[in-house]
Amino acid sequence: MAAKKLKLNGARRVVVYDTTLRDGAQGSGVSFSVSDKLSISRALDRIGVDYVEGGFPGSNPKDEEFFAAMAGVPLKRARLAAFGATRRAGGTCRDDANLAALDRSGAPTWTLVGKSDTWQVRTVLQTTTDENLAMIGESVAYGVAKGHEVVFDAEHFFDGFARDPLYALEVCAAAAAAGAAWVVLCDTNGGSLPVHVHRGVESVAQRLREAGATARVGIHTHNDCELAVANTLEGVAAGAEMVQGTINGYGERCGNANLISVVANLVLKQGVEAMPAGSVSRFTELARTVAEIANLALPAQQPFVGLGAFAHKGGQHVAAVLKDSDAYQHIDPGLVGNQQRVLVSELSGRGNVLSKAREFGLELDRDDPETRRLVQHLKELEHRGYSYEAADASFELLLRRLRPDYTAPWRVVDFTTMVRKHGAAVQAEATVKVEVGDEVYHTAASGNGPVNALDAALRKALIPSFPALKGVRLLDYKVRILDGGAGTAATTRVLVESGKGSRRWATVGCSSNIIEASLEALLDSLEYARLT
Repeated sequence: MAAKKLKLNGARRVVVYDTTLRDGAQGSGVSFSVSDKLSISRALDRIGVDYVEGGFPGSNPKDEEFFAAMAGVPLKRARLAAFGATRRAGGTCRDDANLAALDRSGAPTWTLVGKSDTWQVRTVLQTTTDENLAMIGESVAYGVAKGHEVVFDAEHFFDGFARDPLYALEVCAAAAAAGAAWVVLCDTNGGSLPVHVHRGVESVAQRLREAGATARVGIHTHNDCELAVANTLEGVAAGAEMVQGTINGYGERCGNANLISVVANLVLKQGVEAMPAGSVSRFTELARTVAEIANLALPAQQPFVGLGAFAHKGGQHVAAVLKDSDAYQHIDPGLVGNQQRVLVSELSGRGNVLSKAREFGLELDRDDPETRRLVQHLKELEHRGYSYEAADASFELLLRRLRPDYTAPWRVVDFTTMVRKHGAAVQAEATVKVEVGDEVYHTAASGNGPVNALDAALRKALIPSFPALKGVRLLDYKVRILDGGAGTAATTRVLVESGKGSRRWATVGCSSNIIEASLEALLDSLEYARLT
């Protein structure tokens, strides 16, 4: 599917500045080690971003350690930037500890932040507007004299422009006159609307042109009104040539502009050049890599790169996309390295099931009564609480078990779990009887809890006969209560994610007994591992 492209002012190239390692790390639940930051910086460099902002060396030892490590193995393509503030009010650049830390970082680019809002200057900095201009001009000039490229981040620009537009423009002009290569306009509080962003960017671009400045304009937005991506695109439409943001939109409060969505929209929708050719096709891999390093689940419905971004569930939708994928997709998922998925649920028709079966190498006849029976059976299972949207492995097993040639590799004849508190310690034990062919294996194991103990006992019983199960790991375990009104007697759905090597699969179990639901999901997981 070819993406529709709208040209903005003819052929243009936008510079991509990533601040995941600094602004993104300020997000709730995000904490990068030095090793994490090094890994992410290399991933960003490989994919082709223009700038990697490594951190704020004047604020913490971790960032200083990061820049020291980067000095030994510099980035191959991207330009490394160090973030810092302008000199303190009433001080000098030569004696400023923050500017000294920037100098020690060895980063070729300094990104200096300064206030562009009169209210912020008087209330937060508690200095005069003239002193703020001097702080900005002297700090930028100091960095340039040291041989660095300087990016000036005009903090709170759009709030300042709304409050006192002449002063906000004067701040930008002062940074440009002092030698800043870029003047980046920041929607720091994330409260601006696209129309305000357009007006502000256009005004600064005009002011710099009139002054004969060589500085170029950039845009940096936050997502407090869920407009960060839209505001960034509007900034580009108004003349901004640099976009700042983070991978997956990580950042303080509601996050920053998501560079994945920003660049995908610019390249695929507007025909703007950004990053090397082919970079966008690796966005799904990049988004998931950064999420993995951050130890955060990537939202399934994250645009472009989420697992559900091109997932189809409704029967009519699936029937349409099976005829032509353009029917319910705005682009070909492959353009961003993602893929179309068909989900199966109580909303499914035969098309969903046929498509899903084809993914597993199983061919079903649409008009076969068995296919109709399978769809009906699936809907009955969903009504009882099962959900196969995120449990492809269980769904494949469901299909295979309904075939006449299916033979179960084993059968759990009996199981027992016990939890007891002995002194200060809580102990769990499980016993299972498993029938494999003509043999019955009776094993027991202990664990951190009843499910862990049950898992260990199952493996002890099965691995002698099925050595391929060795090395299968349980990666995630999720429990959902389906009818909260029933309290502790509620039906429970358990989702288990397992893996071996680089492979991953998910299985589901459902019961009013959480142990039974867990056992069902565990058994599916092990059977799927044996099957594949």
